[in-house]
Amino acid sequence: MAHSKARATDGKVTYPPGVKEISDKISKEEMVRRLKMVVKTFMDMDQDSEEEKELYLNLALHLASDFFLKHPDKDVRLLVACCLADIFRIYAPEAPYTSPDKLKDIFMFITRQLKGLEDTKSAQFNRYFYLLENIAWVKSYNICFELEDSNEIFTQLYRTLFQVINNGHNQKVHMHMVDLMSSIICEGDTVSQELLDTVLVNLVPAHKNLNKQAYDLAKALLKRTAQAIEPYITNFFNQVLMLGKTSVSDLSEHVFDLILELYNIDSHLLLSVLPQLEFKLKSNDNDERLQVVKLLAKMFGAKDSELAAQNKPLWQCYLGRFNDIHVPIRLECVKFASHCLMNHPDLAKDLTEYLRVRSHDPEEAIRHDVIVSIVTAAKKDLSLVNDALLNIVKERTLDKRWRVRKEAMMGLASIYRKYSLQGEGGREASKQISWIKDKLLHIYYQNSIDDRLLVERVFAQYMVPFNLETTERMKCLYYLYATLDTNAVKALNEMWKCQNMLRNHVKDLLDLIKKPKSEASSKAVFAKVMVITRNLPDPGKAQDFVKKLAQVLEDDERIRDQLETLVSPTCSCKQAEVCVVSLGKHFISHFYLHLFSALIKQVNKSIDGTADDEEEGVPTEEAIRAGLELLKVLSFTHPVSFHSAETFESLLSCLKMDDEKVAEAALQIFKNTGNKMEESFPHIKSVLLQVLQTKAKRGPPRQAKYAIHCINAMFTNRDTHFAQIFEPLHKSLDPANLEQLITPLTTLGHLAQLAPEQFAAPLKSLVANFIVKDLLMNDRIPGKKTTKLWVSDDEVSPETMAKIQGIKLMVRWLLGVKNNQSKSGNSTLRMLTAILHSDGDLTEQGRMGKPDMSRLRLAAACALLKLAQEPCYHEIITLEQYQLCALVINDECYQVRQCFAQKLHRGLCRLRLPLEYMAVFALCAKDPVKERRAHARQCLVKNVNIRREYLKQHAAISDKLLSLLPEYVVPYTIHLLAHDPDYVKVQDIEQLKEIKEALWFVLEIIMAKNENNSHAFIRKMVENIKQTKDAQASSDPKTNEKLYTVCDVAMNIIMSKSTTYSLESPKDPVLPSRFFTKPDKNFSNTKNYLPPEMKAFFTPGKPKSANVLGAVNKPLSSAGKQLQSKASRMETTSNNDSSSNPGSPQRGKTRYGLNDSVLLQDMEKPRARKRGVTSSDDQESKPKRGRKRGSANTTAATESEDQWDEDNRPEDEQNSPPKKGRRGRPPKSASSNQETPVKGRRGRKKAAPPPEEDDDENEEEEEEEERVDDEDEDDDDDKSSENMEVKPKGGRQARAPRRPQGYDWFTFAAACCELVTFCLTKTLLVQQLRVGRVHASEEERTST
Repeated sequence: MAHSKARATDGKVTYPPGVKEISDKISKEEMVRRLKMVVKTFMDMDQDSEEEKELYLNLALHLASDFFLKHPDKDVRLLVACCLADIFRIYAPEAPYTSPDKLKDIFMFITRQLKGLEDTKSAQFNRYFYLLENIAWVKSYNICFELEDSNEIFTQLYRTLFQVINNGHNQKVHMHMVDLMSSIICEGDTVSQELLDTVLVNLVPAHKNLNKQAYDLAKALLKRTAQAIEPYITNFFNQVLMLGKTSVSDLSEHVFDLILELYNIDSHLLLSVLPQLEFKLKSNDNDERLQVVKLLAKMFGAKDSELAAQNKPLWQCYLGRFNDIHVPIRLECVKFASHCLMNHPDLAKDLTEYLRVRSHDPEEAIRHDVIVSIVTAAKKDLSLVNDALLNIVKERTLDKRWRVRKEAMMGLASIYRKYSLQGEGGREASKQISWIKDKLLHIYYQNSIDDRLLVERVFAQYMVPFNLETTERMKCLYYLYATLDTNAVKALNEMWKCQNMLRNHVKDLLDLIKKPKSEASSKAVFAKVMVITRNLPDPGKAQDFVKKLAQVLEDDERIRDQLETLVSPTCSCKQAEVCVVSLGKHFISHFYLHLFSALIKQVNKSIDGTADDEEEGVPTEEAIRAGLELLKVLSFTHPVSFHSAETFESLLSCLKMDDEKVAEAALQIFKNTGNKMEESFPHIKSVLLQVLQTKAKRGPPRQAKYAIHCINAMFTNRDTHFAQIFEPLHKSLDPANLEQLITPLTTLGHLAQLAPEQFAAPLKSLVANFIVKDLLMNDRIPGKKTTKLWVSDDEVSPETMAKIQGIKLMVRWLLGVKNNQSKSGNSTLRMLTAILHSDGDLTEQGRMGKPDMSRLRLAAACALLKLAQEPCYHEIITLEQYQLCALVINDECYQVRQCFAQKLHRGLCRLRLPLEYMAVFALCAKDPVKERRAHARQCLVKNVNIRREYLKQHAAISDKLLSLLPEYVVPYTIHLLAHDPDYVKVQDIEQLKEIKEALWFVLEIIMAKNENNSHAFIRKMVENIKQTKDAQASSDPKTNEKLYTVCDVAMNIIMSKSTTYSLESPKDPVLPSRFFTKPDKNFSNTKNYLPPEMKAFFTPGKPKSANVLGAVNKPLSSAGKQLQSKASRMETTSNNDSSSNPGSPQRGKTRYGLNDSVLLQDMEKPRARKRGVTSSDDQESKPKRGRKRGSANTTAATESEDQWDEDNRPEDEQNSPPKKGRRGRPPKSASSNQETPVKGRRGRKKAAPPPEEDDDENEEEEEEEERVDDEDEDDDDDKSSENMEVKPKGGRQARAPRRPQGYDWFTFAAACCELVTFCLTKTLLVQQLRVGRVHASEEERTST
């Protein structure tokens, strides 16, 4: 080469013109000046200048000497570096330096000079930039590929560039650095691990946050060199992930962070790495699996990620980790779901099932985060979540943990407010979540106080937000109420009643505190504090807080005044808000009272047709109905809020409308709110009075009833107004005009109840002469000949309707009089029992149709129940009359049975009916319709719970135990069953089995809790009964034998179902003297009256327990724990429990005043009953020994209140043959000279399923006509939920196996061998499963 020759021939250094020799003999300044000229010369040269290249060759060699490379002055070094960079450019592709060591020194020297790029404000920055640009453009460092130390040179260059890059550099600097580094990777033969680490370290989160520019530089470099560097990255991860060689790099501990960053930079960098993650997902190391799950969660959930679509096996493997055995891993998967749903809606279908399973996870935190994930996605965009995901949230509102329930309820509430109230998603979104409002209000039926208070909070903040403008808020409430389902409406009504009740309690507390302090006042304050604490969460702690509050109220007048303002009915919204903030605690959920005028205006708009009902998605008729129902409820809870002329005038206009429902609602509102109208609004009073009198005389029956009650409640001189109504109606009664009799009889009946003394003489004559002789004892119109047992109201003859009103008039008159001095009570009772005795055909002329007879039987039975609630009449009801009334619950007509059971339940729940009437439900055990049995069982459960709760709250009333303690229903049940007309043959097995079923129907619920050793108490009661005689026929041996036989049946049930019956009874039971004679000390009855064959029918097992809601929605669970595998506990455990109260051990507490028997259609389905426990329901459907019995195979429970029509009943139930007769009445040939008809001994008529032609709406109206009409029962009773029926779920029960007779040792030995073989096989299987558990796929784990 020419250069080599020149070097060989001439060693003299030639400098550019004007540049003298550069040596250590000149000053620094002069050296810099001369070097600048050299730099200028090289800068101007190009590769084609062969002469200049030859001329300055020695100068190039001289500049690479150690004198310049190690010069102390940085300016000199910079200028030399620039010269060297130009020399590499000019002499490219061959460098003038041949020594490898010299080349290494030169490039290390240039790399060190590049550190000057860090200071962008330096005067020499442009020269540093020139240096970078030159070597990047020429790719000078590529010369080092052939050097042994090239890796060291490249590594140092990379480190330097990553160190100096900062936010002061412009895009050109960044670009040249990327060009320089990428050329080394792309054109080199290999990338060492050290060099790779130098790049990757900038992706580690700690370094990334420290120097964002270095991260960006590394990111750009990797994108530029993705194809070239990918094999080296793959090798690195193979070493670490697959081979576990963590020593190959210091970045091994950051491997998962690096994978995430590399995937975000360019997914192609990890094409060969991702399959390794699938292997890591099945690692035995929990922490390692957790790290991989966290990594993949970020990768799958990233906004633009397509990993799930590109790598489906990895996605499916990841989904399997939702069921991982390690809790943190499942938790991480659940947290990831929200990001995945928001960024990848197409994956929602894959996630739904896994989230559903995790919503039943045993870990509370996981169930909680499932809700959070779904709600978060739904709040962003409702279209991101499907209905199945929303149903998961809905289901978790019944979770056993308060934290989960609260999250689910608040989540649903926020979704409802966003998409329904604020309308963000349009009409379609609002329609999709229309069920939320009903579900949230259904939760008010739960036993936990926390749930109910949260519902109140949700209602005030999310459903009808308190901060809305008045008109808008009332419009919101109006249309909300119009679109709620029946159960939600009841819950909302109950919520307002409870709030109103609690406000009244606080008012009473404030009044007591104001009184002078004394021992009596202190006791009264303490009693009121106890009442208030029962309405708060965790009564134990709440009691202390309320006591402190009472003390503060006594001492601090300012706080007392604020609390008085808050609970005042005149408190405005702003005042309430100020008071709450000032008090520092929201003691009461206050409904703002000044808004009702706006609500009434909204209802009037709907009535006038000027409201935008259709735009709100509510039909106008439905909106009006719901609006008036809403006003009725509010008139009860906030009557003072209606006291304005504008409000009353609006209601007055409603009275004059033709729509009967509108007028009825207006009358009820007047009754509840008009107590001060006479003095405050005299101009309205005069007009209203005329309307009320007209309604009472000639209006529809229901309006007439409400009109009379309005006059009674609103006017001081009511006697005068009553007389003006009574006289013309009394005189105008004409039995020939039956259609015109119904309203007058209704009005006269209510007048008789409200003012019995005012009209004493004419009423007695009216009842004796007109009602009994002219109306009830005559059949003027022949009934229609039909096989139906029930028809709609429209088809009932006017004569029958008039007779029903006549019966009601007699009963209302007696209830008003409340004494039996004139023996009118005895006469009425004889009349009512005669109607029952004659099947409803009192005249026995055969002119009445079957539907009319059913109506009259029902009216007579309900009248008896009504009279039994008054002590003075209960005393004169004979046992024969009581038993005849009880048999109506087995009437052949389905609707009669249903309505009678509802009336019976209602009276018992209010503790008005005596305890012996609870025994009547025992006769429901063999009802052919399974729904009726389920309803009867529900009624029993609730009545037992009500009485026990009452006794807990009133521990001092020990003298009333006989009438309140549920266990005392046992002797009444025994006595009633002993007089069952179907029980004819004392020793008949089939009849005794029916007796056993009826007894167990009651005892199963009574014995569910063995509180205070009650099982021994019941056993003692039964023993005592056997030492007495039947007071109804004490001298009849057969009657007493029946009684003792039934006692033996009860004793065998107790002995087979209880393990503590033999303990000492806590107290000696007292038997009712009306039913049993006093024990004879000389008489000891130890005889067993049961035939030996009966012993086989008493199966052992504990009685089942249930709360009120559980009794309806699922069968009572039997004793013992359910067997389940570890996998099933982890994967599918259901956590639904509506009775939990967080933070409090008292889980069974119920909020005072709540009608908690209303059923929620969306409650969880019950688990199947366990084998070996026999229930009455299941025995019905099981073939009995000795003969076959028809089974009533009912399916779904009815979901509406008064659902009597056959159309809604299951087909198989309609067609099932009825069971043995249920209702027994004496034969018509019975002796008529007895004061009370005596029951005959013929069998009952068979109870039949309901007929097909019933009409739902008409049945409901009939039910309303049958309502109890006293003040407490006017409206809210008619809407009680006790008439809802639910069919409990449960399969056929297996009878306990009988021990084989011929059991020899050979058979025993063979059985033992089989058992040992089975146990060994199972042990080996379990061991194998444990070994392969972690690596098993999800399907294998589930099957395990």
